[in-house]
Amino acid sequence: MQLQLKVWRQAGPRSQGQLKDYHLSGVSPDMSFLEALDFLNEQLTESGQEPVEFDHDCREGICGSCNLMINGQAHGPQQRTATCQLYMRHFQDGDTVVIEPWRAQAFPVVKDLVVDRSALDRIVVAGGFVSVKTGSAPEANSIPIAPSDAQTAFDYATCIGCGACVAACPNASASLFTAAKVSHLSLLPQGHPERQQRVLRMTEQMSAEGFGDCSNHGECQAVCPKGISIDAIATMRREYIKAML
Repeated sequence: MQLQLKVWRQAGPRSQGQLKDYHLSGVSPDMSFLEALDFLNEQLTESGQEPVEFDHDCREGICGSCNLMINGQAHGPQQRTATCQLYMRHFQDGDTVVIEPWRAQAFPVVKDLVVDRSALDRIVVAGGFVSVKTGSAPEANSIPIAPSDAQTAFDYATCIGCGACVAACPNASASLFTAAKVSHLSLLPQGHPERQQRVLRMTEQMSAEGFGDCSNHGECQAVCPKGISIDAIATMRREYIKAML
């Protein structure tokens, strides 16, 4: 395969960035998107040019660090797929592919395609701890939990904090991320002691970080690699109102 790449290059947070054109030939359809970027960087290094900086770690769709905007879509055209799980077979020979970093005030560009997503970590830290006893695991049936609640809590807990919801939202809202973290604990007995202060602190921190408000566009749900539903946002709002009252 041959591809025309338009890659965002930016030397640092205070530098002015721009899209730069690259021609990439010899791309295998079985390559992952990150492997194709590795292939590009090998060619750039061999020709004495500076390689493209991009973030990644597990390459298994678990860590959420492979955050890229591909042709205007967070993580690319394949639904419920992180960038590291996206394969080049989803593109056609001769395609032009535009690769950019997440675009959000709360996600400043570090270099090229790498952004600082530590704002999401600070939201989690603001939520505090869960006051449950440590040690050996309790007996499975000692705390009855409805199967539907357990499954929904698990679905919300699968959030990998990649920030795709923020990048896709026209308001750059982190509501889906924050709601997933709030809601999965609110559904389980272990999360109830700190339930009220958790939702207040996390939503306050979300606002302080400069994220926008949710206006129910639903783009966050559409691009989430784990398919987390915006129902979580409704749950968070109910939790917030209860805590305020």
